[in-house]
Amino acid sequence: MKNTLLVSMFALLPAWAGAGAAEREWMPYAKLVGTIKLDKFYALPPAARDKVSLYATVAPANKNIPLSELVLTVVHGAGRQALPITADGKLYIVPNPAWIREDAKIWTSLPKSEKVSVGFGMDALLPDGQQWQYSKLMGSVQQGNDLIKSQAGMLSIFMPTLRSVILKFAKPAQLRIEGKDGTKLYASDAKGWIRLKPESAWMREDPAMLVSERPVEAELDTE
Repeated sequence: MKNTLLVSMFALLPAWAGAGAAEREWMPYAKLVGTIKLDKFYALPPAARDKVSLYATVAPANKNIPLSELVLTVVHGAGRQALPITADGKLYIVPNPAWIREDAKIWTSLPKSEKVSVGFGMDALLPDGQQWQYSKLMGSVQQGNDLIKSQAGMLSIFMPTLRSVILKFAKPAQLRIEGKDGTKLYASDAKGWIRLKPESAWMREDPAMLVSERPVEAELDTE
């Protein structure tokens, strides 16, 4: 995804074991959790991750196969559960300790000859409702960069730096920031986006932010 925090961990991940024509074993559930560092993320104190959400990105490596044909299902001791993949290939997972302990497997709908491309990214975590304090949303940029540095270590110099939050709306929307020196208004563009960069004065003041419509997404961006 251009100009977003999307880092390919394994360009192509093959199946771990063969199976039937319609569905086959792809990889252990614990392997996916570890690949995108979800275990380390959720092991952090809540205050270190309360403004961002970490997700996996999945897609058929073969660009001729539509994303809609990719189905990932966890097969575990109590049955089967499909993993919800969004229309843009995001997969939000909270690690399930029971599935990790029993070494549950993820099965894929793709044929044996096809591979799955996997990456990970971070979004800003939207506060509830349509009004919140500035730091609750815009503090996600610094928190995201801190997480990248702490998890990547020396490799963080090769990782992208987050610089803004893009609020994405389903229909035209307005944002109002009510600072002590007055109110600043923003309107969504033709894409339904409002891009915001953290401003140090507002981070200190922490004014109220109000939106006319609740965003469907708050994407952390590198521009």
